[in-house]
Amino acid sequence: MAVGGVGSSLLLMSGVVVTVGLCRRLARRRLRSRPLLFAFLVEMFSTFQICACTNELSLLGNVEPKPHTALTLTYGFTVLHGLTLAGSACNPCGTLQPMWGGGTSPRMGGLKIAAQFVAAVLARVFMHFIWSLEMAEPHLGALSQGCSSPMQTTEMQAFCIELLFSVVFQLAVLRAESVNPKYRVHLIALLITMLVYAG
Repeated sequence: MAVGGVGSSLLLMSGVVVTVGLCRRLARRRLRSRPLLFAFLVEMFSTFQICACTNELSLLGNVEPKPHTALTLTYGFTVLHGLTLAGSACNPCGTLQPMWGGGTSPRMGGLKIAAQFVAAVLARVFMHFIWSLEMAEPHLGALSQGCSSPMQTTEMQAFCIELLFSVVFQLAVLRAESVNPKYRVHLIALLITMLVYAG
């Protein structure tokens, strides 16, 4: 894949990040008096950003030099998401944990989880639309490739790897809560990058 293809993908993901940032800021200004709608929209925008960028990053997994480019982009965008999406879980497990601990009401937790699923579907539809336009090299044939397994392993092995790494990640995140927030983002991004590489 040419550098121009990577550049267009980075431009697309940057556009998504800027647009989501503007939407979050607008929601913060206009909807503070309506906490449920505010929480739903902020969680939806945040999850949309992660899902859309992850879909686009999946196209860049084969960029040379492999795996350095993909791992660098994984680390960079994880840091970017950590810095721009503070206060959002963007993941049902991240929402369930405070619910079980009593820090979030079941109503608010359910609302956030619903927002996450809505955002995931919207991001998938949006990315399919963008890919169907085939305006950039990475998008050529992206829809015809369908869902493939970049790990080239069985479903059971992939499930076990995902389960193991999810437990390792969750335990590390719980331990990292005491770390200074400006270092925590980089620590978590490094952990995610290492798990992606190990996987």
